Amino acid sequence: MKSLKVVSFLALSLLFIFSASAQKDKSKRKSPPAQVTQKVGDATVTIDYSQPSKRGRDIFGGLEDYGKVWRTGANESTWIEVSKDVTIEGKKLAAGKYGLFSIPGKDEWTIIFNKKWDGWGAYEYKESDDVLRVKVKPSSTDEVVELLTFNIEDNGNVSFAWDQTKVSFSVK
Repeated sequence: MKSLKVVSFLALSLLFIFSASAQKDKSKRKSPPAQVTQKVGDATVTIDYSQPSKRGRDIFGGLEDYGKVWRTGANESTWIEVSKDVTIEGKKLAAGKYGLFSIPGKDEWTIIFNKKWDGWGAYEYKESDDVLRVKVKPSSTDEVVELLTFNIEDNGNVSFAWDQTKVSFSVK
């Protein structure tokens, strides 16, 4: 009986080790990691996120509810880092690393820069940790965007698109 407990313990331990090491290879996830970096003026802007797929689902107003805080990606919280002080839609943001959250809406989105950048999803999100919020208007894309994709242009236009929705904000 004691040997059965030892064997069971060893089997569970190996299972845990293998599953933990499989999680380290994030490229194998359904929502793989991605990162985009661009120099905007004197500042370097980096966005690190995971790319969920549409996979035939209704995204905004479906999978992602309107009016509810979203991690603006999948898996770990999406983060943005700016190497120097910048303005976002005309509002000041100090150099640093921030969680990039959003609140989708049919006609208006809220883009949120939050002190907590290293969480999982929006589960640990607290409005009291918000550093900056800006409101922007979404637009429609001509084509369906299968994977959530961020883009930073050298003029400071930051955008992300998924399904047939595109959201942009300016960094100066």
